[in-house]
Amino acid sequence: MYRIMLADDEGIVIDSLRFIIEKEFGDTCMIESAKTGRSVIELAENFRPDIAFMDIQMPGINGIDAMREIKENNKNIIFIVMSAYDKFDYAKEAINLGVLEYLNKPVERTKIIQVLQRAMGVIDGEREKRSNELLVKEKLETVVPIIENGLIYNILFQEHFEEDIDNFRTLLGITQNYGYMGVLVCGDSLEGNHMTNAVGASVRVQNSYMEVREIVRGFFPNIIMGALMANKIALFIPSETNQMDYNDRIEIIEKSRELVRKLKKRVDVAFRVGIGSIRPLMDSNISYNEALNSLVDTTGFVAHVDDLPLRCEYEDNYPIDLENRLFDMVEKGDLNESIATGNTFFDWMEENYSDHPIDIKLKVLEFVLWSEHLVYLNGGMTYHFLSRSDYIPTLMEGNTLGEIRTWFTDRIANACRNVVIKKEEQSVSVISRAKTYIDSHYMKDISLDDVSREVNISPYYFSKIFKDETGENFIEYVTNIRMDKAKELLTQSDRSMKEICSMVGYSDPNYFSRSFKKNTGYTPTEYKEKA
Repeated sequence: MYRIMLADDEGIVIDSLRFIIEKEFGDTCMIESAKTGRSVIELAENFRPDIAFMDIQMPGINGIDAMREIKENNKNIIFIVMSAYDKFDYAKEAINLGVLEYLNKPVERTKIIQVLQRAMGVIDGEREKRSNELLVKEKLETVVPIIENGLIYNILFQEHFEEDIDNFRTLLGITQNYGYMGVLVCGDSLEGNHMTNAVGASVRVQNSYMEVREIVRGFFPNIIMGALMANKIALFIPSETNQMDYNDRIEIIEKSRELVRKLKKRVDVAFRVGIGSIRPLMDSNISYNEALNSLVDTTGFVAHVDDLPLRCEYEDNYPIDLENRLFDMVEKGDLNESIATGNTFFDWMEENYSDHPIDIKLKVLEFVLWSEHLVYLNGGMTYHFLSRSDYIPTLMEGNTLGEIRTWFTDRIANACRNVVIKKEEQSVSVISRAKTYIDSHYMKDISLDDVSREVNISPYYFSKIFKDETGENFIEYVTNIRMDKAKELLTQSDRSMKEICSMVGYSDPNYFSRSFKKNTGYTPTEYKEKA
């Protein structure tokens, strides 16, 4: 359906246009008309036409001014000007207003139909575009919560690679490198510092999750929301800066209080909001724990970690980002980055505290011990109680900052190497034991399960590392061992084919013969004769 407005001070023109349109387009058009500039503007406000046939010269407000006024409230309207005045100034002004066509009266019927068809085509295109946009938006409303929950899951459980986080950031349009986390906790009511009937409330919230999401985004438009887990919803708010000033904190707390009240009114469930501090995106799980702890430490409905004595405070210029990065790189076994970050941190100590060598030594010892602790947790080192007995004497003997730096970076590098070497040693040890077992049992009916059980690793993981280390899968490796032994027996003994078949682990001579030919290109008999 197209809404068409006819604006002309001559009734015969309006009647003629109405007749042509109704005859050609029938019930697809709704038609209204007006004869003065003011009445045209008023009609346009109420009728909201898609297309308007406009005369330039009308009583009162002229057509050009009327179009300008109408355009203010109806950006998508299509104007078709019909005028007895073939004046350049009128035509130029009409073009500036986005007029589709400037027609000089009298106008032929076919021309009116052609122009109207063009206008309808433009409208159809815009409607289709809008429909597609709404369809995409509708699909995004389904997909975006899944993507947001993926980011939240990666942040909370630290089950991420940096490229995964980058993918989530790209999909969600997050350009900031910092952010703070919050948590929505629901229940029937607040008793002390916990919510009652967490299970029942979470069921009701789950049924109203999209409404809760809409309400939360009304207060925090750029928020990233996770799914409901137990009676908690994790929140992430990106930030351009790595610190939150007092005024921002107060604003967030006030918004959160309003949010809690509105959720209670709309969903009929009580909520609490905990808010953590701003952190680098990769460390946002720390902010989430702060948000949870802030609720444990207070009995109010809204709590911000900066209002409570819950976290370590650092002197103004302390490079906490460098400290966190150092331990991240050690845990990953990234030797070059660990050494580079360690040196940068040492530069900071040397620049600020070069006249406090004992304090530098203590910090170095702290970092080395914690780095090794991380390596122990990751299975990168075997703990020996006396393995670090020389650390304090060595540090105390260090007379220069250069000597302390060297000892520090050497220990950090050693921790990184242990992360990598231990994993490699484990794989090599497993494969070595597996090969020994296969070499001793290839003449039996052994399977992947048998060997993986022998080395105490799941068949799936054993199969993977076996292929990575040997370049062959398990079946290929065992077959090649058997074929090599069969070649040896065929050329260096007088045993029968049946005996050889049994000695290399095959119970069916025919199957052995086929496998041998597939492996060597010859039957066992042909191979023996050729040799």
